[in-house]
Amino acid sequence: MAELGKLESTVMDVLWHADEPVLVRDVLEALTTDRALAYTTVLTVLDNLHRKGWAVREKDGKAYRYRPAGTREQMTARALRQVIETSTHPDLVLLHFARSASDRELHILKQVLHERESGG
Repeated sequence: MAELGKLESTVMDVLWHADEPVLVRDVLEALTTDRALAYTTVLTVLDNLHRKGWAVREKDGKAYRYRPAGTREQMTARALRQVIETSTHPDLVLLHFARSASDRELHILKQVLHERESGG
């Protein structure tokens, strides 16, 4: 995830694998990192993910429960959209991407373009 740091990406993995919204302590227990993390560190990361629009939170007593704002694929597409929109030359970014796309990726793009052209 280009928009996320390493720890943020790891926390998002926990959220994407959770079956339901989770508390900070649930995330802390599920994290597998090479160093011990403080509760407040995980809380700060989750707050940052919420602020960035990657996580949604809902009040549960005095705490919050967190869940992803979308699937991994939806959020990756959103990050790609932001890269394109913030470029000074989005047309060139798309051109370079299309030239570097695999045959499978080009096939998918052609399918989507066909669907859009036919109103589907």
